[in-house]
Amino acid sequence: MPPRIYSIGYEGLELPGLIDHLKSAKVAKVFDVRLTPVSRRKGFSRKTLSAALEQAGIDYVHDKSLGNPPDNRESFRRGDGEEGRRHMRELLTNGSGPALQRLVEEAREQRVAVLCVEREEVRCHRKVITDMAREYDPTIEVWPIL
Repeated sequence: MPPRIYSIGYEGLELPGLIDHLKSAKVAKVFDVRLTPVSRRKGFSRKTLSAALEQAGIDYVHDKSLGNPPDNRESFRRGDGEEGRRHMRELLTNGSGPALQRLVEEAREQRVAVLCVEREEVRCHRKVITDMAREYDPTIEVWPIL
């Protein structure tokens, strides 16, 4: 089976629903790509989320270097995202390469998912992450969950 990265945004989900989706896709590890893994939504801050995923048999990794800085979010909020994607690509090229490479290596070994808030992948920086992962390894498939 080719390497695969799943992409999921938890917007509109409750924690049990997120876990159900991940388990249905047989995800073994979640890469939380939020810059700061805190949330106003119950269950989605790092401590609670990682514990719930562990209980479900899913590993959890937060990698701050894959996060989208606050000054780069407006483009995504507006819906065009072009400027944000360009800046995110620069960030991933100029310092986050090792984290991106780890994601690719993990995807070669097991099913992984990248997790962020925004449900719509095109409104989120995780699309840049998955696109660049495919550039590192064109055999990687990227599948959105939901």
